[in-house]
This record gives sequence, structure tokens and C-alpha cells, in this order.
Amino acid sequence: MQMPVQFSLDELLSMLMARMDSLAVAEENMKTKFNIFARVLYKKGLLTDEEILESIREEHRVLKELGLIAEMPGEDMLKVVADNMFQWIKGDVKAIKKGMEEYEKKLREYAAQEARKPKIDVAPSNVLSQLDRLSGKKPGGGKLII
Repeated sequence: MQMPVQFSLDELLSMLMARMDSLAVAEENMKTKFNIFARVLYKKGLLTDEEILESIREEHRVLKELGLIAEMPGEDMLKVVADNMFQWIKGDVKAIKKGMEEYEKKLREYAAQEARKPKIDVAPSNVLSQLDRLSGKKPGGGKLII
């Protein structure tokens, strides 16, 4: 009878992190290949803005029919996606940098909004029991600590 294999938590986490790293590298490799092939097609005139937009519409239609998205995005959102793809295909560095800066700005604004929201902290039960003992009250009475 074969003995079960045992892994420590550190070993398991190391394996998972190594796998995540390899997936990230593979994804980056696929994006690079896509960009190269798309640029070749674009430069040869085999790929147009309208074809990309139509393909994005079709992709979202398929996703909606499969039930993977709830509703079709609006035409303006589809155009934003198409414009973003064409910035990469055309190699428009200025537009890409501008988009990245706007995205970072929105992330900072969102983080600032989240930081201003009130927080609810929950004390572990052992801390509440300790407070009960210190105050001389019956344990388990429930407290709101502000």
C-alpha cells in the first residue's frame, strides 16, 4: 500500500506561486505574439478598425448567449475596447501612456475614496472575553467598541 504524500504549507504555497509565475510569463508571451501577428495583418491591410469593432461585437454576443455576461455593453464601450486594441496594434505609445496615466489616476482616486469610508473592525472573541473579565461583567454580553 502506497503511503500518502505530505506537503508542508510552505511547500504548497511555493508550488502555487511557481505555477502562478509560469502562468504570468505564458500570458505575457501570448500577448506579445498576438500583438506581433496583429501588427503584421494590420500593415498588410488585412485588418481594419471596423473588422476589429465587429469582431468585438460578435464576441460579446456569443458571451451573452452563453450566459457568461448579463448584457451587451453599449456601443461606446465597444468602441473604447476597439480603440484600446488598435493603440497596441498600431504601436501608439503616446496614446498608451496617456491611457495608463488616466487609469492610474482613477485607481488613486478610488483608493482615496475607500480610505475615507468608515471602517468596521471586529475584535476576536478572546479580546472581548478579556474585556469582560477586566470590567467585571458577565462573559458573552456583547459589546460595541468604538
